[in-house]
Amino acid sequence: MNQGKTRVWPSIIVLLIWLWGVTGGSAEDPYRFFTWNITYGQIYPFGICQQVILINGQFPGPDIHAVTNDNLIINVHNHLPEPFLLSWNGVQQRRNSFEDGVYGTTCPIPPGSNFTYQMQVKDQIGSFYYFPSLEFHKAAGGYGGIRILTRPEVPVPFPEPHGDFTILIGDWYIANHKDLKSILDQGKMLRCPDGILINGRGPNGVSFTVEPGKTYRLRISNVGLQNSMNFRIEGHVMKVVEVEGTHTLQNTVSSLDIHVGQSYSALVTADQRAKDYYIAVSTRFTTQALITTAVLHYRNSRTWVSGPPPPGPTTDIQWSLNQARSIRTNLTASGPRPNPQGAYHYGQIKVNRTIKLANSAALLNSKQRYAVNGVSFVPADTPLKLADYFKIAGVFHVGSIPDYPTTVQQIHLDTSVMGADYRAFVEIVFENHEDIIQSWHLDGYSFFVVGMDIGQWTPNCRKQYNLNDAISRSTTQVYPDSWTAVYVALDNVGMWNLRTEFWARQYLGQQFYLRVYTPSHSVRDEYPIPNNALLCGRAKNPIS
Repeated sequence: MNQGKTRVWPSIIVLLIWLWGVTGGSAEDPYRFFTWNITYGQIYPFGICQQVILINGQFPGPDIHAVTNDNLIINVHNHLPEPFLLSWNGVQQRRNSFEDGVYGTTCPIPPGSNFTYQMQVKDQIGSFYYFPSLEFHKAAGGYGGIRILTRPEVPVPFPEPHGDFTILIGDWYIANHKDLKSILDQGKMLRCPDGILINGRGPNGVSFTVEPGKTYRLRISNVGLQNSMNFRIEGHVMKVVEVEGTHTLQNTVSSLDIHVGQSYSALVTADQRAKDYYIAVSTRFTTQALITTAVLHYRNSRTWVSGPPPPGPTTDIQWSLNQARSIRTNLTASGPRPNPQGAYHYGQIKVNRTIKLANSAALLNSKQRYAVNGVSFVPADTPLKLADYFKIAGVFHVGSIPDYPTTVQQIHLDTSVMGADYRAFVEIVFENHEDIIQSWHLDGYSFFVVGMDIGQWTPNCRKQYNLNDAISRSTTQVYPDSWTAVYVALDNVGMWNLRTEFWARQYLGQQFYLRVYTPSHSVRDEYPIPNNALLCGRAKNPIS
């Protein structure tokens, strides 16, 4: 493994400081070790042979099971003929953006090499997933589920379920991911996806076996490339209990909209007569509707699914908007710690700064590009976090993206970085002037989704904000010709990716980095660079 260049401090001291930091000075937090081999393999989800990315020969990859405050040591061996990176969607790298796994923070793992991610799921619970973030690899699989359980002494606001299923849904292309990337590199947009996969399988390719009368937890993540999905189970209702690390008010729903990049937990009870039932997943608000099915199999069933799958809900945006507003924090439940989540009164904190973000599109040099506030992101030759750490000039400059959308229609290319002060409390307003749903994600953070509505945002919209029990999550949707507002406490120092989850648009520039900065160099604010950090670009020979 590439250990990088020797630091000024002896490596053993750096390691001891890192261990002290990730364990909070305690030796009680356990370590979980994983060894993953990344290879190409073949699958037949739609009856056609496809090349996909396998992890230890699996597609999807293996689940990560952890408990709050566990230290995860994941040794990734890259057997692909190109560089590779994994990122952790929704898992907050506390004070450790070096491990975030996107190119703005982390050097890719070279072909034939390995890298060991060292991270702690500090003060986190919930349902998340990992995915490959480089070279449009996300269109080739390489993803898997992450479940972080509460510690035994912390109560959960529902009875222990009989079983726990990871369900990864998402749109899928039959074309090879390299061909898709080539289309984007030529400045063209991709056509609509070919279908939907559930846990890497096509229609009725996967089943979930349940015992009559028992209740099960479904951890559902939309790992797709662009489309919002609706999830439903024939003849059954679901009770939503958790969203990306936050326990929710336990609303009962017949179907659930899950936008790209989002994760939910829902409880379902096998309380119907013994037979097999469709699990249906379909795209939302698209001109070309896609649908696929899995099977909920009662163990004593002798009747296979038949007939049409259950229909989805109305295509009226207002239905989905109302459901989204109903998903709120359970203030009486504990989070990762044994105290009510409502103890954090975010609605009483003064906002230091308002940031408005709007997506736009244009042709540059006859090639399609996408932008945020008029700036279309281009990767630098060196990960931004490394350039910042080693003070390498000329890689990026803070302030290269404005706080507000520009009135000028043109867009321009830049390695866009927005500066922000550590411990600031900011309002971010996402504006969507298109007729499609947008989905936005901020690495390293959860934010409070305080408001969303159809129309144009104005300061007067703050009167309708939920300042009491808004859901805290890391990915939010913005409906067509609508806005969504979030509050975020910038309590995590580092360089963090803020991006669309519409992956072709992310690849073509609809993203930037938020540099949360403090002049302090204390390990209480940010961990030292990992001793095994890969170095690339101009950071290969830094002046340290």
